[in-house]
Amino acid sequence: MPEQPMELDQQAKAVLDAVCEQQGLETREQAAEWLLRRRIRRGAQGLTGRGRALYDVKGDRR
Repeated sequence: MPEQPMELDQQAKAVLDAVCEQQGLETREQAAEWLLRRRIRRGAQGLTGRGRALYDVKGDRR
């Protein structure tokens, strides 16, 4: 998946830094990915009523 650079304001940087510290992550990028995965899991749980694991999709399924 291509990477998309984002401009962050001071508040967003502070939030990502706090997530890094709380979750033991090394970079803001990892913190953003962690937050995104958390939001997707919660959304899926709300739709299905169950927790779902998220895995990277690799290769071509033909």
